[in-house]
Amino acid sequence: MKRLLTLAIMFAAACAAATAQQRGGQSPAVQDTLIRNATVLTVSHGTLERTDLLLRGGKIAAVGQNLKAPDGARVIDGTGKYVLPGIIDAHSHSMMDGSVNECTRSVTSMVTTRDILNPTAVNIYRELAGGTTAALLLHGSCNSIGGLSTTVKFKWGHPAADFPVLGAPPGIKFALGENPKRSNFNIPGLQPRYPATRMGVEETIRDAFTRARDYKKDWDDYRAATSRGEKNLIPPRRDLELDPLVEILEGKRYVHSHCYRADEILMLINIADEFGFKVRTFQHVLEGYKVAAEIARHGAGASTFTDFWGYKMEAYDAIAYNAAVLVRHGIVTSVNSDSDERARRLNIEAAKTMRYGGLTEEEALKLVTLNPAIQLGIDKRTGSIDVGKDADVVVWSAHPFSVYAHPEQTFVDGELLFDRQADIARRPQLEAERKALEAADANRAPASGGTPPRTPPSVRRAYTDDDDVQDVQEDNQR
Repeated sequence: MKRLLTLAIMFAAACAAATAQQRGGQSPAVQDTLIRNATVLTVSHGTLERTDLLLRGGKIAAVGQNLKAPDGARVIDGTGKYVLPGIIDAHSHSMMDGSVNECTRSVTSMVTTRDILNPTAVNIYRELAGGTTAALLLHGSCNSIGGLSTTVKFKWGHPAADFPVLGAPPGIKFALGENPKRSNFNIPGLQPRYPATRMGVEETIRDAFTRARDYKKDWDDYRAATSRGEKNLIPPRRDLELDPLVEILEGKRYVHSHCYRADEILMLINIADEFGFKVRTFQHVLEGYKVAAEIARHGAGASTFTDFWGYKMEAYDAIAYNAAVLVRHGIVTSVNSDSDERARRLNIEAAKTMRYGGLTEEEALKLVTLNPAIQLGIDKRTGSIDVGKDADVVVWSAHPFSVYAHPEQTFVDGELLFDRQADIARRPQLEAERKALEAADANRAPASGGTPPRTPPSVRRAYTDDDDVQDVQEDNQR
């Protein structure tokens, strides 16, 4: 037992050292970095050949040619490489380790994803390795009105408090269709939950906003009476469920709504118009091409898949041209992952839209950089290569739309959080430590005596917006 504990401590120390190396061996100061002679895909103002990029103080300090490296700066030879702003995932469930859905009620606007962030989740590092630097962490989709969302940067090696993006507009998750009406799915041991139809989903949302509107009026009347100097007033009772909905009515909280079918998209637009708020993004929105004009007229954004469909009935009537159709209607459109795995390859998802729909290179790049930044309300800080923006930057081995390209370095706020060469150099040591831990655990007798238990296969939990928990054994999804 002592041997196992010692090995575990050694492994934890090695991981901490690896993290320190990954972060440039420094904290809290961030080393300046000069990337020389790269092809810079700014996203906002074209492609710059043979260009230098200076990252200083966590910001993009300069973009140009023949820039001088500050004393002590890290210098990266970008010859033959491409620099892209960090990829932003507008629909993620990373860092939540299965606590994606609070399914016990139809309206759970009182819960928040911020409470369950796990800064040690390995998918953070893997997504950095794929060039993803920021994401919108959403509640799941088993509720008509779900929990509050959190916009984060993937600050691997930092405490959870460092992940949320300061000043990012708050958001909330809605869901329409099969998931909130619990098609073919109910929690074992619990009675079937209302709603069970799309009619019920619409009524649930309308009822919640009717209550929120009345609640807001009670508070407005109370505050008005207080401002007039009236005495002995009793304030309305605080309602944690309705507070976020009042923020929506006041234009202070973004609505991000899971949806698939055209009819349910129009339904939510009608409710939003009725109560005087805007839907910020329709998520998935696989039939958005059918009602693109209506989405554009409402002023909503769209965050979709490129060619992922057919996994349930409401996802059948989809086309690979959806993103391009939405863009052509002037809708701020992004391509999201809804998957820890797809989040590592969003560059390729964006590239597909050049083939399916004929988007230009810059339009396709925006789908995973500037456009999701706009949807999350953080485009003044990140999403493009512009002086003064946060230094969320990725150095790619080749053009990021090539299937052969991979990130060489990933920076978040100027901090080097993924370095491919450092990662490769660490692998033999980590593999040796893993084998030592496995051997020590396999040889340890159980407390009750007898033979050691059979070592189970590695099991990875994959959580998606459809709130299905899929066991993945030996990387084979069943």
